[in-house]
Amino acid sequence: MFKLTGSIKIIKDTVQISEKFAKREFVVSDTSNMYPQDILFQLVQDKCSILDQYSENDQVEVSFNLRGREWTSPQGEVKYFNTLDAWRIEKVGQGIPQSGPSEMNLDSTSTTNTESTESDDDDLPF
Repeated sequence: MFKLTGSIKIIKDTVQISEKFAKREFVVSDTSNMYPQDILFQLVQDKCSILDQYSENDQVEVSFNLRGREWTSPQGEVKYFNTLDAWRIEKVGQGIPQSGPSEMNLDSTSTTNTESTESDDDDLPF
């Protein structure tokens, strides 16, 4: 499994290759290096609809698998092809926050704990 973060440059329509196989291609621009790269991904079958909720220029993180295959032409020439099969797309910055609880949550938690352990009738200092 691999991940790539970038912005969606192109979203293509779903193409029905055969009765049992559909694919949808999209391009993500990776600008994290000095030389930006436009990376072509594909979604297949029921995953094609994942792109319906995204637009071009959205910042996304794409989870994908690298696939490779061999093909022999009718002339007997052997060629190799690679595909990047995406299986998850997430908008950047919309995941679960990586920080801990906010100060408000900490204050209310400590107040609640203190109130539940103290009693007005208790004369003990601890």
